[in-house]
Amino acid sequence: MSDEPQVLVNATNGVGRLTLNRPAALHALTTRMCELMTEALLIWRDDAAIELVVIDHSGDRGFCAGGDIRMLAESGAGDGAAARRFFFVEYRLNELLFRYPKPVMAIMDGVTMGGGVGLSLPARYRVATERTSFAMPETGIGLFPDVGGGWHLPRLHGQVGLWLALTGARLRAADCLALGIATDVVESGKVEALKAAPEPETLLTELESDPGPAPVMAHRDQIDRLFGGASVEAIFEALAADGSDWATAQLATLKTKSPQTLKVAFRQLRDGAAMQTFAAEMAVEYRLGARIVQRRDFLEGVRAVIVEKDNAPQWSPATLAGVTDAMLDGLFAPLPPGEEWMPLPG
Repeated sequence: MSDEPQVLVNATNGVGRLTLNRPAALHALTTRMCELMTEALLIWRDDAAIELVVIDHSGDRGFCAGGDIRMLAESGAGDGAAARRFFFVEYRLNELLFRYPKPVMAIMDGVTMGGGVGLSLPARYRVATERTSFAMPETGIGLFPDVGGGWHLPRLHGQVGLWLALTGARLRAADCLALGIATDVVESGKVEALKAAPEPETLLTELESDPGPAPVMAHRDQIDRLFGGASVEAIFEALAADGSDWATAQLATLKTKSPQTLKVAFRQLRDGAAMQTFAAEMAVEYRLGARIVQRRDFLEGVRAVIVEKDNAPQWSPATLAGVTDAMLDGLFAPLPPGEEWMPLPG
């Protein structure tokens, strides 16, 4: 166990810097990491000397691969208390970043998934590099696109957000820029100069590079047409009827995902599109997280994909038809009094 802090906190020349510091774990977020970032952000919020916050990572293996999934599964197999605590603290951090009064710059260099998406999408400046690999892959482990996915994804153009949520598709820098997920692209070799600059905002235009054509744009019409159905079943049917190589590949991918969490994600994004506030969305996602972390599909997904890595999860229910509206209603229902999520005051 390293004695180094899991987040390096530094403030110089008007810039507050939060550096994720678990490189061996691809900076997977822990409860303590979320607490450290929240504490610093609250201090800097009221510090007139801090004009910009930069969130980056140590090493070169990736920005953030998500949350500490093994911990969540171990907790979920028991009483779930540690998992619920993590979600509660992480979602407060996400909501704080969403309404933060000062500009935030996230350096999305390398792997940016799950919890890393939650840190970066609220930022004013979202900087990708040629090493960026952006995804919300949660349906593959029986989870759902949390950390504000229900807010951010349906607000992307057309059905792109739903496609990302259901398939877990990975995007490179050009795709992220074309879809508005990234605001800027900088070559990885120039990132250190950007981070070291006394005024990173002013250097962005000078360092920005052209990532080239975005592969996802060739399929935008297909995404909007085939993922625009009124249900997950309708999407499956549309993909099967289309029969193109791309549609066939998407359908094959969807068939590997948890039927339960495909339907959860579909309802989450549908409802999230009409949500009035980000905090209201996070309250719903906390209800889902608090329950799903103890469900069989999440524990089975982590076993198959992360622990034993046989990539052969046995989902239950095994089919979309087996996932009823009553089951979904139970997952989305309010929690008992005193157990609901609330944002930080102020």
